Amino acid sequence: MLCAQGVAAPLMLSTFLLQLARANLPSGCLIASDILSCSNLGLNQVPLELPIMVATLDFNHNLLERLEEGSFAGLPNLDTLQLAHNLLSSITPGTFRNTSSIRHLDLSSNQLNVIEQHYFQELVGVKELLLYNNRIVRVESKALSHLSNLRKAYLSHNRLTDFPFFSIQEHSSLITLDLSSNRMPNLPVEDIGALQESIQQGLFLHNNTLNCECSMYSMFKQWEQRGFTSVRDFREDHICLLYGKRRASVRFLQHERFFENCTIKPQLETENLRADTGDSVLLDCKTSLKGKHLAYLWVSPHKEYIAPPGNNNTLRMYANGTLEILAAQVEDSGVYLCMALNHQESRNETREVNVTVVIHHQVEEPFNTGFTTLLGCVVSLVLVLMYLYLTPCRCWCRKQPPPGTPSPANECTAQSSILMPTPPATTEGPGHKVSNNKHVVFLEPIKEAQNGRPRAAMAHEHPKLAVTQSDADSVTSVFSDTTIVP
Repeated sequence: MLCAQGVAAPLMLSTFLLQLARANLPSGCLIASDILSCSNLGLNQVPLELPIMVATLDFNHNLLERLEEGSFAGLPNLDTLQLAHNLLSSITPGTFRNTSSIRHLDLSSNQLNVIEQHYFQELVGVKELLLYNNRIVRVESKALSHLSNLRKAYLSHNRLTDFPFFSIQEHSSLITLDLSSNRMPNLPVEDIGALQESIQQGLFLHNNTLNCECSMYSMFKQWEQRGFTSVRDFREDHICLLYGKRRASVRFLQHERFFENCTIKPQLETENLRADTGDSVLLDCKTSLKGKHLAYLWVSPHKEYIAPPGNNNTLRMYANGTLEILAAQVEDSGVYLCMALNHQESRNETREVNVTVVIHHQVEEPFNTGFTTLLGCVVSLVLVLMYLYLTPCRCWCRKQPPPGTPSPANECTAQSSILMPTPPATTEGPGHKVSNNKHVVFLEPIKEAQNGRPRAAMAHEHPKLAVTQSDADSVTSVFSDTTIVP
């Protein structure tokens, strides 16, 4: 087996080198391991033959205007594709055919105008999509909805006036959607409010040309109260236009006096409930809305919509909005979302209830807590008495030497050191400096040195999120966990 593995590695390497030799690559392309870089070579088309074992392709800073159908087919290990800083204005249908292995795609700093629904339909495995700094004016409704593994999408610095938020309401993996620095005048607050909280936390909308509205202000104010990163780190960059005029722009999260007449919906805290398996659990839909024409709707952790009278087996819903889990099971754990609707006043509120169901074990306590404590005290007292009265050859039992006779060296040192109120002076260090007291309650830890200098003890460890310039030259810097804001 080991011999087979030892032969397999050189065989794969030789196969890769053979493929590389056969590939007709442009002069200037560099290859290292499974990375092929052909950046900044003035290329106007992708080479027809590419090494089959390549995992990272870098065609940044070229003159590509068009991608042919199946340009990257036949590359089973392709994980990262970089096409930034080119002249791409559209993507030919079938360009990414047979490229389901791609996880990171960089199309930033091109001339894309519309993101059509067929552009990425073959990229079922893509996790990170960079589309910032283009000329995008529209994103079609189904362009991103089918990308079930997509976690981060960056569309900042484009020309978007709206975005199909309704198309990603059921998206479960998306955690970052950057729509900052676009041209959105209004936001569909209700569609955004229906997004999963994980998407709302990573939804960046600063530096847009928003009109100052109470609904918009209320949404961002709630996000600020909930500590969302998208608002906290870019608080000064949230701007709206009074009366739609650019000259009357307001940093609305800093100057609240312009929104004194706006009613901010109260922030309802998430209620946490804990239950044992088999128990009946009642979930109350608490709301500040009043009136006879209230309607209630629950959404289970499994995305099941529940209305009165509930489903047949496990959930029952009452007219007052209360939801009952008949016989709770572990799989019923999760966040239940309640929506209270007042259709006459066009108002609604939501509330979350986090339910945790645990397996109930009835185990009798073998010992009483008070008895155990008393037993421990008795044992400790017995050990102390044994130490005091059963220690052999104590100092007082020995024959005392005549006055003036020095006692033997190291005699009874243990007992004397215990009884001494202050430890004896010792010498230490290069200069044998005397230290009279080494019993210290707390010692401040030594500060870490940085560049040969001690670091300040109270230095700020969490600076404000840095805003970086858009540049996708580096393979390692483009695809990172930090939000990209060009």
